[in-house]
Amino acid sequence: MFHIVLVEPQIPPNTGNIIRLCANCGAKLHLIQPLGFDLSDRKLKRAGLDYHDMANVALYDNFKQFIEAVSPQRIFACSTKGQRNYNQVNFEAWDALVFGPETRGLSTTFLNSLPAENILRIPMLKGSRSLNLSNAAAIVVYEALRQNGFGAD
Repeated sequence: MFHIVLVEPQIPPNTGNIIRLCANCGAKLHLIQPLGFDLSDRKLKRAGLDYHDMANVALYDNFKQFIEAVSPQRIFACSTKGQRNYNQVNFEAWDALVFGPETRGLSTTFLNSLPAENILRIPMLKGSRSLNLSNAAAIVVYEALRQNGFGAD
């Protein structure tokens, strides 16, 4: 139903947790290279438990390749630089929710390629730097699912 896009993820357990998230909520996971780990990494597999076979995961050389293959209806970037809270969006099925590398987030160039209203933030206490990648993905995708009846027909 929704696309979770990880641009250059670096930490295997985060991606493993998001694989598990996707397997349990029906989202498709898209990984944009380069990855900071090998897909056979045991930490990745351990975090994803036995959900790897249940998740729909695709690998791309770059973001452009993802766009050409998927043609998402809308793209929302999740960033601490966003001005719009994630819960102020009316999410629609097949939206792409894009998250950047754990240590640096999405590039300014990437963020500038999107309308400002498509750059979303998760509210945090003043002085906080960021949330864990897998936690951030879960927060946003479950809000999108909630708004869409959790996939119910």
